[in-house]
Amino acid sequence: AGCGTGAASLCLAARVLGAEIFGIDTAPEFIALARESARLNRFEPAPVFEIADLKDYGRGAAAAGFDHVMSNPPFRASGSGQGPAHPLKMAAHVEGTLRLDEWIERCFGLLRPSGCFTMIHSQDRLAEVEALIGAHAASAVIHPLWPKRRGVGCKRFIVQAVKPAAEGATGAEALRVTDGLVLHQGNGAYTDAADQILKSGAGLGFNFP
Repeated sequence: AGCGTGAASLCLAARVLGAEIFGIDTAPEFIALARESARLNRFEPAPVFEIADLKDYGRGAAAAGFDHVMSNPPFRASGSGQGPAHPLKMAAHVEGTLRLDEWIERCFGLLRPSGCFTMIHSQDRLAEVEALIGAHAASAVIHPLWPKRRGVGCKRFIVQAVKPAAEGATGAEALRVTDGLVLHQGNGAYTDAADQILKSGAGLGFNFP
């Protein structure tokens, strides 16, 4: 949801062979690049990318059939300071037609029961994300991303959450925070753990319920 140029979708296609991947974004320029990348990489089945707005996409119970919804929504709330001048950068960084609460609600609406939601977001909105996830998920994990060393300067986090198997079974009291991942060494190079993920397809290193 909000697939941009398809980078995360194509990484998923490379790691999970045979996965059926469907990406949407409002920017025709991004979708064109995503389609071209999918064509050049010759994945089978080929990821499908469509121009669509999450606020309008797949309404109704029939659309709630995805096993996994993955998203990198705009980090900044609408009206929070001066946004980028370029319209595509603005769309990628600042909320537009959907607020964060609406974005998360729409993503959970696309999941089948017990489906999984994955999102990356900014540390300054962690408390907001925790509250929103708690309202929709049966369980969830927060995975901080540390730029140089654990415990100092976290700017981003990954959240993974499971949609309840039954309607109304929310609360995410099982929400927990892992030690996270240190991305960079002091000299700016990737840590061995980050390298293993980026270059060798390793997992994030935590058990998800």
